[in-house]
Amino acid sequence: MSAPALPRVPALPRVTVAEDSVLLREGLCRLLTEAGFDVIAAVGDGEQLLRAVTAEQPDVVVADVRMPPTHSDEGLRAALVIRSRWPEIGVLVLSQYVEERYATDLLAGNTAGVGYLLKDRVADVDSFVEALHRVRAGGTALDPEVVSQLLTRSRQSAPLAVLTPREREVLALMAEGRSNAGIAESLVVGEGAVEKHISGIFGKLQLPAADGGHRRVLAVLRYLES
Repeated sequence: MSAPALPRVPALPRVTVAEDSVLLREGLCRLLTEAGFDVIAAVGDGEQLLRAVTAEQPDVVVADVRMPPTHSDEGLRAALVIRSRWPEIGVLVLSQYVEERYATDLLAGNTAGVGYLLKDRVADVDSFVEALHRVRAGGTALDPEVVSQLLTRSRQSAPLAVLTPREREVLALMAEGRSNAGIAESLVVGEGAVEKHISGIFGKLQLPAADGGHRRVLAVLRYLES
């Protein structure tokens, strides 16, 4: 009699970390390991990040925007290369300050599997881990502070000027990557009400039903570009 098959153990999500601060890098690695990730590489600059991704092909990357040698946008540029060469790899970038251009560069043309968060968000471990899982699964995680600044700047811009205040709130939460259920919970309303608002947003932004599931992405892009 053959031995019973052992249950398959799901593989841990594989992550590569890029952060030039040794203290923060080690802290991120420990945090992610305790959260159930397999940290397969931890590097300190953009070039090392690209080499590590080429060699290891992780499921998701966490990268600081500013890294050596110039501490300007090396991490962002490496993230853009990864999104171009390996679109199946999720990319979550961390920034010390809100840089709207970084967010729009990352999301240009495709919002799948990408995130942009302020480093302060790492302190909220549950939210940070949830955002990383969302990015790994092909979703979007956009920092609420970035969304807030974009919303303030675009308040009088067409076509978003046609939206009601509640529709703007819903669209802002969509830009953060929230699901309908997450939006409903945040606004303390029913999912039916959220669906109604989203339908109104699609109509006012002239996103036809033929676009199917892409309308949500297109709405967010319209929001970011306005």
